[in-house]
Amino acid sequence: MASGGVARARLAEERKSWRRSHPHGFVAKPATLPDGSVNLMLWNCIVPGKKDTDWEGGHFPLTLHFTEDYPSRPPDCKFPAGFFHVNVYNTGSVCLSILADAWKPSITVRQILIGIQDLLDNPNPASPAQNLCYVLFTQNTPEYKNRVRQQAKRYPPLV
Repeated sequence: MASGGVARARLAEERKSWRRSHPHGFVAKPATLPDGSVNLMLWNCIVPGKKDTDWEGGHFPLTLHFTEDYPSRPPDCKFPAGFFHVNVYNTGSVCLSILADAWKPSITVRQILIGIQDLLDNPNPASPAQNLCYVLFTQNTPEYKNRVRQQAKRYPPLV
């Protein structure tokens, strides 16, 4: 099987597994092409903010871009450009160890999304992606938390 075949087969299995059982509040589904077919290489997701955190109430859109090298290489995970978080670049790209050096082919879409949800309220200041977020997180926590709560309000549930 060509590497692209491996990626698509794995993603088809992930999709089946997700449809059978997924964490409450999360959404993960392949994009639909103009002809109505499914693009397994691009997934549109929603990561909910955890209850009892400053992120609560937010339902944050995230895209997973897979390459033909998946699962040998991780997907590119992106929030909307300008997303406010210590470990998210201005482009929206997520900086998370399981998406880089700690990647293992056994990591699933479910684990990626749960890992990103956990990162929201537990940023890693040792690996900052945005200077302003980092400065506020480390030097002005009340303002950082205020901005997080304001961002959560900009991403309400879709239903």
